[in-house]
Amino acid sequence: MNDWPDRRTGDRSERYGQGSASPQPESARAMPHIQRRPAPPQRPTVPPQSQGYDDRYQGGQPGYGNNPEPGYDSGYNTGQVYGGGAGGGRGGGGGAGYVQGRPAPDWRRRIKLGALTLVVVLLVVSVSTYFWADGKLKREVDLAKVIERPEAGDGTNYLIVGSDSREGMSAEDKKRLRTGSAEGKRTDSMMILHDGSNGPTLVSLPRDSQVEIPSFKGSESGKMFQGTGRQVKLNAAYAEDGPELLVRTVEFNTGLRIDHYVEIGFGGFAQIVDAIGGVELDIPKAFKDKKSGADFQAGKQTLNGEQSLAFVRTRYAFAGSDLDRTKNQQKFLAALASQTATPSTILNPFKLYPTMGAGLDTLIVDKDMSLWALGNMFFAMKGVTGGDGTSMNMPISGSNGGNLVWDKAKVKQLVQQLKNDEKVTVKGN
Repeated sequence: MNDWPDRRTGDRSERYGQGSASPQPESARAMPHIQRRPAPPQRPTVPPQSQGYDDRYQGGQPGYGNNPEPGYDSGYNTGQVYGGGAGGGRGGGGGAGYVQGRPAPDWRRRIKLGALTLVVVLLVVSVSTYFWADGKLKREVDLAKVIERPEAGDGTNYLIVGSDSREGMSAEDKKRLRTGSAEGKRTDSMMILHDGSNGPTLVSLPRDSQVEIPSFKGSESGKMFQGTGRQVKLNAAYAEDGPELLVRTVEFNTGLRIDHYVEIGFGGFAQIVDAIGGVELDIPKAFKDKKSGADFQAGKQTLNGEQSLAFVRTRYAFAGSDLDRTKNQQKFLAALASQTATPSTILNPFKLYPTMGAGLDTLIVDKDMSLWALGNMFFAMKGVTGGDGTSMNMPISGSNGGNLVWDKAKVKQLVQQLKNDEKVTVKGN
C-alpha cells in the first residue's frame, strides 16, 4: 500500500521538500551550487585628517567619498592609492585629492604669440593686396619703341596724361559728366612730374603748345616715319600715333628723358574722387562754364566726381584759357593726392580697396611700371604743394596763330636743373 499522496512512488529523489513519514530523519541531500555575485566596489573613503565636504570626483561617483555608509564593508579594493604627497590636494597638506591646481597663465608667451599672429596676418594681407593691385595695372605702353631717346638724368620723370577716353562709360554717364560721345581718345591734359632729392616738381604742358613732330617708329606698324619739321599742337602727337609718339615728341622738344608713362580717362578720374568721398578745394573766385558743366561759388567746398571733372576741364571761363586750366589741374591733383594718402583712407579697407580699384581699373601705364614706382609717383604728387615741392607751367614766350610758343632759353635751363636734380629756379607762366 502506497502511503504517498497523489500516487507518488517511494523514490527519495521525488520526496525532496515534501517531508517524510519515517521516524528517522532524512539523510543530507546535495544542494545545487549558487554562485554569489561580487559585491559592488566600495567608494574609497577619505583619510580622517581630510574629513569635510569635498565635491571632487572620487571613486566613480561625485560627492560621496567622505561619507561612506557606516558598518558596510564589501572587501572591495581597486588597488588605487588616493591622495598625493604633501600639498598634492586642494586645500593644503592632507593630500586628499589627486587633482593638481591650474598653473598661472604665461602672459608673456601669450603676448608674443598674439604679436606673431598679427604680423603673419598683416604680411598675408599685404602680399595678397600687392598681387591683386599688380594684376589690375594695364601695362599697354611700350617705351622700347621710342627711338633716339635722351640720356637719363638724376631722379625719375613721369609723363602724366589725362585723356578724354570714354571707355567703360554708359550713355547715362556720358550725359551726366558732359563728356560727349566722340570716338577714340585725345589728350586733355599733360604734365611732367619730376621726383628727385630736391623735392618734386610738376610742370604742365599746355595742349595747345606748338611742337615739332620728329622722326618716329610706328607703335603698331613698326614702320619708320622721317621727320619733316612739321609743327603741330602737342595733343596732335597723341592723336596721330598714341602714347609712344607723344613720349617721343616730348623728349625731342625738351631733351628730358621720360622714365614712366601714366594715363587716366574721364570715367576713372570721377570714380577715384567718389571712392574717397570727394575732394575739398578752396576756390578763390566763382566761375561757370556751360561746356564743361562747371558752376562753382567762391570758398571752400567738397567736389564729387562729376564736379571735379568739370573743374579740371574748364578753360573757356578763364582769361588765360588753357594756361589757367593747367593751374587748376595742378591744384586739384595735389589736393586729391594729399587727401587720399591719409590714415583714414589707407587704414580703412572699405575706402582703400574701392579707391585702388577705381584707379587701377582705368590706369594705363608703361610695361616697366611697378606698383612701387606708381606709389612713389603718388606721394611725389602729394608733396607738390608742400615742403620743397614746385608746380609751374612750361615757360611760354608768346603765341603763334593760336599755338603757345615755348621760351626755348628757359626750357633749356629748366630741363638742365631737372636732369641734375637741382633746385628749380626757373619760373613758368
